Amino acid sequence: MGPEAQSDVGPAGLAQRVKALALGLGFDRVGVAPAAPTRDTERLREWVARGYAGNMAWIPRRLEERVDPRRVLPEARSVVALGFLYEPEQRVEAAPGGGDVARYAGGDDYHDLLLERVRALGDALEALAGRSLSQRAYVDTGPVLERALAARAGLGWIGKNSCLIDPELGSYLFLGVLLTELELEPDAPEPDHCGTCRACLDACPTDAFPQPYVVDARRCLSYTTIELREAIPEPLRAAQGDRVFGCDVCQEVCPWNTRRGRSRPLDPAGLRARLEPRPEWRRPALAWLLELSEDAWRQATRRTALRRAKYRGLLRNALVAAGNSGDRGLESLVRRHAEGDDDLLAEHARWALERLEAGPG
Repeated sequence: MGPEAQSDVGPAGLAQRVKALALGLGFDRVGVAPAAPTRDTERLREWVARGYAGNMAWIPRRLEERVDPRRVLPEARSVVALGFLYEPEQRVEAAPGGGDVARYAGGDDYHDLLLERVRALGDALEALAGRSLSQRAYVDTGPVLERALAARAGLGWIGKNSCLIDPELGSYLFLGVLLTELELEPDAPEPDHCGTCRACLDACPTDAFPQPYVVDARRCLSYTTIELREAIPEPLRAAQGDRVFGCDVCQEVCPWNTRRGRSRPLDPAGLRARLEPRPEWRRPALAWLLELSEDAWRQATRRTALRRAKYRGLLRNALVAAGNSGDRGLESLVRRHAEGDDDLLAEHARWALERLEAGPG
């Protein structure tokens, strides 16, 4: 279809064709938003000013681009927002001696898997338009606020836990966006359905929500166990429990994720199967983690999002989890790190030994 045919179809008809293409590529949700700031992107400035970004220096470094997608792509007129459900079939029981890994992280890296699909959508749009287009594709990898743009595109609303919530699929969603110069008819935003519910706020183990809809990353276990490269603040360590990578508590307690009888979308492209956690990461043994060499870690985390925490970060997290486990059978492994040359790991190991030696309570 050439430029003349595109203009005959118009923004509404063209948007429908784009959505059909996105669903055909395996995405579960697709919506369109104007390429412009939203109420939620504008709030980012205040969030950063309050220090809630912690040490994530890349956020303020390109702040204005995150607020306005036209700073990323001046030619952009529309944002195609895409959602993909990653929820595993079953949650693994909390077997003793194991560490907890966030649901999204134990399988193939979603960044690579879905970014390929977003780029394929961009190629399809060029074929649809009959010409090359100015476009940018992102899956949690660039200076765009996927959640805010997805909310404006009608994929769901941003809940009190700061996650995007789809009224049918819940919040276990990977999000991607395609900025494009095409003019597409935007979708209406989804109303907020959180109501008076406080389940996520009350369940957070580290009180990371200073107020509803606002998360202080410095207290969030998904930040301290993944993004933080320094010592985990000691007041937060006991609350970390057995978590060694990320935290799903605010999603696990959300009523929009716990409704029974919800059917899962079809997966004709087989993407969901590739995102399922690998057996060793469903509930990794803390003893195994504490013995991992860097080469073994590199092999075990190959093509997974677990690489984000780095080798030292995963060991640091495992030491905290060991200290919280009450399992004195781990003492020899923990002591090895306490006597090692890595100051960061040694300090966390000493903390863990004190916890183990003190016993329950």
